[in-house]
Amino acid sequence: MDEQLEIEQEGVGAPAWAAFGDLMAGVLGAFVLVLAAALVGQLDLATQLQAEVQQRLAEQARREALERALAGPLADGRITLVEGRIGINSAVLFATGSDQLHADGRALLKALAAPLKTYLAQRDEILMVSGFTDDRAMVAGMPFADNWQLSAQRALNVTRALLADGLPPDAVFSAAFGSQQPVASNDDAAGRALNRRVEIAPTPRPKRALAASAP
Repeated sequence: MDEQLEIEQEGVGAPAWAAFGDLMAGVLGAFVLVLAAALVGQLDLATQLQAEVQQRLAEQARREALERALAGPLADGRITLVEGRIGINSAVLFATGSDQLHADGRALLKALAAPLKTYLAQRDEILMVSGFTDDRAMVAGMPFADNWQLSAQRALNVTRALLADGLPPDAVFSAAFGSQQPVASNDDAAGRALNRRVEIAPTPRPKRALAASAP
């Protein structure tokens, strides 16, 4: 009788232990999955951080290379270099309301052409020449419809000057911003003078689309 009762008790307890084992196995499996996900997330984060560090180092090297190429004009204050953009006050290049280059402005561009050509030859980049104005409307008698046209013509004439001084045609393009993107307030003369400018910015060359393969 006692032996029969012991067997019955063992029979009752076995399923409970089996269920507990299944539960622990499930918990362990879930823990392994969470741990694996955490490790994958850490690896992705480390990869992302490494890519950001490499990008920052590349940008720093790019700025330093540009500073070395333009050391002369930078030293005498004829140009500025901010975040890789070469800035030239429009008064150095043009008379008020004009798109015709001053002789001194033309000489400055000639001095910039050689180092910029060397810089571009060493890197897969092109130059964007951008024209900017203040927000004052055109005076009657000016040959421009608005600030957009004035900034476009100035950028185009600077681009043509750089091309004439040896920069390859596929390495320079022009853009016009009119009175948009000011760097100072247009409420006073000093701010407006800063906003009337031309910027020359090296930028990555657009990737050429691969030619479609023949059928």
